[in-house]
Amino acid sequence: MRRAGWGACLAAAAVFAGFLALPPAASAHEIPSRVTVHAFVKPEGNELTALLRIPMEAFGEISFPLRGPGYLRISEADFALRDAARVYITESLRFYENGVELTEKDLRAVRVSLPSSRAFTDFDTALENIHSPPLGDEVNLFWRQGVLDVLVGYPIEAADSDFSVDPQLGTLSDETTTVLRFILPDGGERAFNYLGNPGLVELDPRWHQAALRFVIMGFEHILEGVDHLLFLFCLVIPLRSLRHLIPVVTAFTIAHSITLIASAMGVAPRALWFPPLIETLIALSIVYMAFENIVGAWSGQGSSEGRWSRGSWSERRWMVAFGFGLVHGFGFSFLFSETLQFAGGHLLSSLLAFNVGVELGQLLVLILVIPVLNLLFRHLLAERVGCILLSALLAHSAWHWMLDRGAQLQLFTLQWPVFDSLFFAALMRWGMLLIVVVGGFWLTYELFRRFNLVRSFAELRGGARPAQ
Repeated sequence: MRRAGWGACLAAAAVFAGFLALPPAASAHEIPSRVTVHAFVKPEGNELTALLRIPMEAFGEISFPLRGPGYLRISEADFALRDAARVYITESLRFYENGVELTEKDLRAVRVSLPSSRAFTDFDTALENIHSPPLGDEVNLFWRQGVLDVLVGYPIEAADSDFSVDPQLGTLSDETTTVLRFILPDGGERAFNYLGNPGLVELDPRWHQAALRFVIMGFEHILEGVDHLLFLFCLVIPLRSLRHLIPVVTAFTIAHSITLIASAMGVAPRALWFPPLIETLIALSIVYMAFENIVGAWSGQGSSEGRWSRGSWSERRWMVAFGFGLVHGFGFSFLFSETLQFAGGHLLSSLLAFNVGVELGQLLVLILVIPVLNLLFRHLLAERVGCILLSALLAHSAWHWMLDRGAQLQLFTLQWPVFDSLFFAALMRWGMLLIVVVGGFWLTYELFRRFNLVRSFAELRGGARPAQ
């Protein structure tokens, strides 16, 4: 019995080892970690042509005819290639003409190319390549290493219509990058480079289409940017009144608008260390404002109106907000530069629209946060204690961000600039930016003084109600 038991165990172990030795059944269906899709879209006459190149490793669920150790049998692969093009490509691309979806489509051609092929440098070369004779079976090409060129035609009414696309190619891999070039009727070109599924993309947007898109982008960015929200909370906590927040928020808005516009115009440094530096300074701005709240609350004296004396730092708080607003503006510019491709030829209107979206997001935050804080300090926490506790929590989070981002910044090696013509040209641009910043600061001060907004800080400091 013992021998039989040992024999059964050995047999089971052998079967299990045999299963382990087999190639995993799911390996053919693995989703690649990263794929780059290249595409040309060109309206001409009464047809919209879409020409795409996709790595074949994204077609894991298609059974291709193979030979030898896994080489693609190209002469017998036409049906499978067209099946892959229909399942993965044509059904995932939705083109629109003047807002109406182009439902009729014609898969004109498919062709396997070598990964070293440079045919997608321009539209004409790519079109010539896909119409060239297919590769022969003597080419030893592992199917996962090939790239598939796909040509699709869509009937349209006119080449100068408004075209848009909703590409759903993000499922081809864990991280799908699409490089799409739209050929304008006049021969110009609009280039797009995006990750995943970007939603509806206007290929040649009108100014109002671009403006609407960037208003939404700016609005969403301020609501999704946790560090910008925490900075706003630091501004709101001690001054829970729109009247007293107007100078601070206005100064912050003017300042970040200056650096956002300057960065969009190419004034910001392009060095790799600059974004980590800005992110570190943004975290530092939260820490500073939170500690300023704590110091002001700790040293203040209560008043009959439920507000404490803020001290002299309250009068200059709009100046501090202006200074940090310059830093946050560069932070906003990083997102704007990534999405600038969706602006078409409307840089200025898109820039202003993005800024409007940011301001709308800030206004929404103020409208929601001020009543909540007033209720909290009225019914749950004493005003001074609540200000200290909330500011300490914000400072704690921002402090860790500052340390983490500072550690990333230290990974970069800073070098002395080369004193050449490019350096002095950049120095002149920064000098012009400094003049604009000083002018913006002076205009902000004059604006506050003219409308007696600075006086509200003095009244707040004395604990008296501002004159109505």
